[in-house]
Amino acid sequence: MTARLSTRRQITLRKSRYTAPALEKGLDILELLASVSETLTHSEIASRLGRTLTEVFRMLVCLEERGYISRTGPDERYQLTLKLFEIVHHHHPLQRLIAQARPLVQRVASDTGQSCHLAMLNHAEVVVVAQFDAPGIMGFSVRLGANIDLLNTASGHVILAFQRDQVRTRALSAWRFRSRKAVPAGLYRHLNQIRRRGYEELASYQVHGVVNISYPVLNQHGEAIAAMTVPFIARIGDRAGPPRVKEALSAASRALSSAIGGRRLRLSSSAVQP
Repeated sequence: MTARLSTRRQITLRKSRYTAPALEKGLDILELLASVSETLTHSEIASRLGRTLTEVFRMLVCLEERGYISRTGPDERYQLTLKLFEIVHHHHPLQRLIAQARPLVQRVASDTGQSCHLAMLNHAEVVVVAQFDAPGIMGFSVRLGANIDLLNTASGHVILAFQRDQVRTRALSAWRFRSRKAVPAGLYRHLNQIRRRGYEELASYQVHGVVNISYPVLNQHGEAIAAMTVPFIARIGDRAGPPRVKEALSAASRALSSAIGGRRLRLSSSAVQP
């Protein structure tokens, strides 16, 4: 108990040591203006944030000078400008994701001796957006840009398992329309199993002897925006088996989730609903 309290004190001390009050005030103002549809006066902003007029005034002047907010109307109400939007879109989100993913995908391939790829949902399919071949003279890999049936791949299963209901329903509707088939019996039970254990391990539907191991890349809401996958093929003399692949994939997928501002994987008991 004493050790636990000591650890809490250390965490609290560390947080207090690195606080930036001025930055926090500025971010509070931006987040407040982003959360309301109407413009706000100086005093309304101070009141809603529980700060003094003087504290808020200094921040408003700074943010206006930097172009993040502007004043409008005779009573000079404040509103956000499009500067934050412009900053976010300097680089396309998909390009940022792929740029962050490439070195991690390469690291998994190097550490495991297997190929590795990153796939994203594309209607009734998943598309491979980043890929690195297995080092050495032989291996199995999936082509960059390949489109694969949503339900015939571990990547598709993982993305569906860690997805909000509306997106999952829409994707499966597209799959039914394209395949002219009914959703397989037991699919939702299988997705729940994936969600509980945190990854998929599935014998390939296309190639005998290949076992696909796949982990989700999560956004800030805990939803899978991509899946990082190794099509594992056992070779004589290999020292890195499935446990090593899972370790490397788990670390890389968590690192990519963190790099894009996403949430670390926490195993959930919440059920995927049909």
